[in-house]
Amino acid sequence: MNFPTNHDTVEPVRSPTETPIKIAEPTAKIENMEITPTPIAIRPADLPQPRDHCGQLSIEYMSLLTQEQFINKLTEPCRYDKLVKPQTDGPLNVFLQVDLRHVEAIDSLQFKSHMVLQYSYRDQRLDFTNISKNRDTIMGQEILRDKIWVPHVIVRNEKDTFIMGSDGKDVFVTIRPTGHVTYSYRMTLTFYCWMNLKKFPFDTQLCDIIWNSWAYNTSNLLLRWKSDTPVKIAPNLHLTEFVLTGNWTEYGEVPMTFAQGGRIGNYSSLTFKFQLSREVGYYILDYFLPSILLVCTSWVTFWLQADASPPRATLGTSTMLAFITLNGGVTKNLPKVSYIKASEIWFLGCVIFIFSSMAEFAFVNVIWRRKKKVEMKKQNPKYILKGALTPSLARKQLRKAESENSLFKSFSSNSLDGNALRNTQKNYLTVHGFPTSNIPSINTQSSDEYSKCDESVTSIPIPDDFIGPSQVTYKQQWHTMTPQEVANWIDKKSRIVFPLSFLVFNIFYWTFVYAL
Repeated sequence: MNFPTNHDTVEPVRSPTETPIKIAEPTAKIENMEITPTPIAIRPADLPQPRDHCGQLSIEYMSLLTQEQFINKLTEPCRYDKLVKPQTDGPLNVFLQVDLRHVEAIDSLQFKSHMVLQYSYRDQRLDFTNISKNRDTIMGQEILRDKIWVPHVIVRNEKDTFIMGSDGKDVFVTIRPTGHVTYSYRMTLTFYCWMNLKKFPFDTQLCDIIWNSWAYNTSNLLLRWKSDTPVKIAPNLHLTEFVLTGNWTEYGEVPMTFAQGGRIGNYSSLTFKFQLSREVGYYILDYFLPSILLVCTSWVTFWLQADASPPRATLGTSTMLAFITLNGGVTKNLPKVSYIKASEIWFLGCVIFIFSSMAEFAFVNVIWRRKKKVEMKKQNPKYILKGALTPSLARKQLRKAESENSLFKSFSSNSLDGNALRNTQKNYLTVHGFPTSNIPSINTQSSDEYSKCDESVTSIPIPDDFIGPSQVTYKQQWHTMTPQEVANWIDKKSRIVFPLSFLVFNIFYWTFVYAL
């Protein structure tokens, strides 16, 4: 049997019905070409996903998820209920830290502050150390806050509160692998501060901000201050009207009075107290110094002539109106309290001095316009004022009564010395300058009988130059001043009395302000 060699062509054996297959030869030869295999992307959904009854994923699967996907799986409703606080053996401890950035006074009872609050607590349901070991802290803003449980804490003495932010609310949440949650937000708080204004504007106020739990009482949740630095105060914090002189923190409980519903029991509270001292520089420059100058301006009337009614009246009324307007600008924002404030004592004192200067002008103007001279016993301040205030008819009666009183004293002394006879015996007194035939006779009586006599009996006409046996002169020397002299004398004395009185008032007032 002859076998074909390698050089012989061997034709395949075909069946009669088989159609030969022709293979087209390549038209081009590919040389030196390397083929790189295309990688196939493995998606988390393509991996095996063993699930339990809560839909919890395997460790390999959780490690491949993005942060958003991871938190969505971690907070699935089947395993996480954000309406329920974290389960603990006792009450949940929530630690608070405050970063105070700005405080300003809106009015006398309200303050506005900007601060950052930070709450720290542990939620065991968010512990993912055994689920995704390679994952670090989860951070997010308002979207993350809406997926988890956060404590609801209110400010007890607030008027208005809102979370700050331009594009959205300034909220930030961090979740560590151990389940420790830090919830922070930036807020503007307007709160009440009940002030004691008795020494306004030299007062020192004690204000507080009280936080307390809203939904859970002390058996479920306790608020705690962060131990290291509970309150951080900005180094450049400056109040417009006050100076922060001290601050401290306190724990406490807020009792509720409801007998049923959600607000039953005592609720944990945290109090931040701070002491404020009012800066008096504004009030010294804009209130006290101008009021002192206005009071001194009212004294200018003492250097004007008493009959210069238009300038003196205009000056007095203008200073009074200017001071009332000045006081109204300072006290318009103060509450209407029932007690007297230190500023009101100053206001009343200055008003009294301004009004007294106006009353002094009216008094000297009336005296200036009198026609008769003013008679006085002695020319000293007591009798000058007494003569100016006493009408002429009253002065005549006064002179008559004084003369009779002097005569009665003389007769009583003579009867006691034994130089005159009692009862109906007559005494003869020698009157110089009169004839002996016309010597007046005087009936002397006992002191008891004399006191029982009516006025008609005791009225005895006596000459002006009558001299008794004891050589005592009964004539009183009366001085006279013109009304113009009296008016000018009162003005001169007022120039000294008013400033000295105002100085004494200032000494007592500033001693009360700073010493008491």
